[in-house]
Amino acid sequence: MKSIISGFLFFLFFLQAVSAQEYRIGSPDGHLQVLIANEGSLHFLVQKDGRIIIPLAEVAMISGKRIFPDEKDKVHKTVKQNINTIIHPAVAIKNSTIKDEYNELTLKYKDHFNVVFRAYNDAVAYHFETGYPDSITVMGERCNISFPDGTNAWFAYNDRWMNGYEHIYQKQSIDSLGKDETVQLPLLLELKEGDKVLITESNLQDYPGMYFTGNNGRTLQSVFPPVVKTEKVNDPARGSWDRTFRPASVYNYIAHTKGSRAYPWRIIALAERDDQLLNNEIVYKLAEPSRIKDTLWIKPGQVAWDWWNDWNITGVDFRAGVNTQTYKYYIDFASRNHIPYIIMDEGWYKLGNMMERVPEVDVKAIADYGKQKNVGVMLWCVWRTLDNQMQEAMDLFEQWGIKGIKVDFMDRDDQAVVNFYYRCAAIAAQHHLMVDYHGAHKPAGIQRTYPNVINFEGVPGLEQDKWSDNIATPWMAVTLPYTRMFAGPMDYTPGAMRNAQQKDFRSVNDNPMSLGTRCQQLAMYVIFDAPLQMLADNPTAYEKEKECLDFITSVPTTWDETIPLDGRVGEYVAMARRKGSEYFAAAMTNWTPRDITLDFSFLPEGNYHISVFQDGINADRNGTDYKKIERTVTKNDKIKIHLAPGGGWAARIYR
Repeated sequence: MKSIISGFLFFLFFLQAVSAQEYRIGSPDGHLQVLIANEGSLHFLVQKDGRIIIPLAEVAMISGKRIFPDEKDKVHKTVKQNINTIIHPAVAIKNSTIKDEYNELTLKYKDHFNVVFRAYNDAVAYHFETGYPDSITVMGERCNISFPDGTNAWFAYNDRWMNGYEHIYQKQSIDSLGKDETVQLPLLLELKEGDKVLITESNLQDYPGMYFTGNNGRTLQSVFPPVVKTEKVNDPARGSWDRTFRPASVYNYIAHTKGSRAYPWRIIALAERDDQLLNNEIVYKLAEPSRIKDTLWIKPGQVAWDWWNDWNITGVDFRAGVNTQTYKYYIDFASRNHIPYIIMDEGWYKLGNMMERVPEVDVKAIADYGKQKNVGVMLWCVWRTLDNQMQEAMDLFEQWGIKGIKVDFMDRDDQAVVNFYYRCAAIAAQHHLMVDYHGAHKPAGIQRTYPNVINFEGVPGLEQDKWSDNIATPWMAVTLPYTRMFAGPMDYTPGAMRNAQQKDFRSVNDNPMSLGTRCQQLAMYVIFDAPLQMLADNPTAYEKEKECLDFITSVPTTWDETIPLDGRVGEYVAMARRKGSEYFAAAMTNWTPRDITLDFSFLPEGNYHISVFQDGINADRNGTDYKKIERTVTKNDKIKIHLAPGGGWAARIYR
């Protein structure tokens, strides 16, 4: 209770106009206010329409024994500006035009130190700036945020500091988070009144990712991975000798970096309705603009993927597996169905050395065959192996005509690994290679700075169904759009054609199935942001389900407009998307069957044809059951739909 009382006292301090340095900044629409006090340390609170959302936040940067700002530091100058502009993303993940409107306040201190605040209509953000001529060693950064009584949170706990962001979100009271527990970003909170607060970061460069720990109260306290001194490799007997590099010893600081720079943005996004989180682009807005001048070669699209289905094709007269014949089969499948890419996952090179290919796979021959069929080839690799062979590997990939790389098993976001992301993206761009980061931390702005970084895993995706029945669940599928997806696109890898309700599900490595219905899998192609989108199942499974395959391959992977329709975190989600003059709409539910009504007022005037995939009447017993219907729809229609347990609904809307 102490932190909350302090927050209200701080608020009263503003109202009474006491002697401390005090500042205000409001959102362009006037609904949000940030009240800032520089007295002993830097504090702020956030209120919306007079209601206190964040009672108290304390922020600081620690370098050596110096805390910026401390009781000695006074603001000697302030700078304000109002910005209203339009961003045109090189890769339109949600929208082809993004309105970037905010008010900004910079607090300038005498000791080469600034704090910049921005107020948007749906978010508040701040970051630090330093202006030292040489380098700076950052010991830590303080971001301690208190919340009102009755606040709940969706926590994703992690293994400090080895984290591939594949942890499930769990809803619980904020005061249940202890001092020895660490949770990752994005972090979503729900106030007693129902308001949602989401915390994350953007423009993460040459710096570690931010996490939070608790105090068994209502205050979240920032923590950061330290700089790694030495590493230990996991047991080679487990086959992880080339990929899992755990910190063995660390330094007592979190970053050694340029003395003159801007640091990552700390974001507090706000939403009165859950579905407002679905189209918030604040992470993209706050990232550094593209460093790639020519982006026309970056071509998002769908990918026929081999690993999830274990290369388990049938009806062929050769042994399926990691070999040239199999990959030519995947290319033929992709070509017939207008899928622009295939990916060659683990197995094409001898682990530890990408210059040594396995004899069963002729990568150049496969790439040449793909070129004949108008299908590009992407290659999987382990990050440390790639880092050790970066230049020669990318030279070779360009020589072969490879279109992109899937880089795996980083599983950390300390400063060194964050720097690898940027180094890899830059060199890949020089070779016209797109990048899909797997075993990755959450997106934090690099997708704008290097738009060839086309997707990220960093999510408990469909692969989890190969070995678990409680991770990639329908509940998680309707939680992720409000949490992890807020940070950026996610390679969830949907597309299972074997679909099961809970009672029938079992984990099978080489013939996997999904939890939930067929239509939920189809809906994921519309709802999940993924400019590089996988078709996880095998070609022969899709060929037997041509009707569903045709729908999947009709769905764009980038969008001109995203339109949230309805939803509640962990319960259900519904949205529409537009690409050109064509619309798609979709909905998903958790394990609770439900009826919802979709409002089609987002459509322009006139009659549209709608092709609908809906859960079949027996989908609660057999997850594969679906029904396809055709009808006409207009902007005046409100359509009631039924979602089975773990169900979905997906539609294509066109003239």
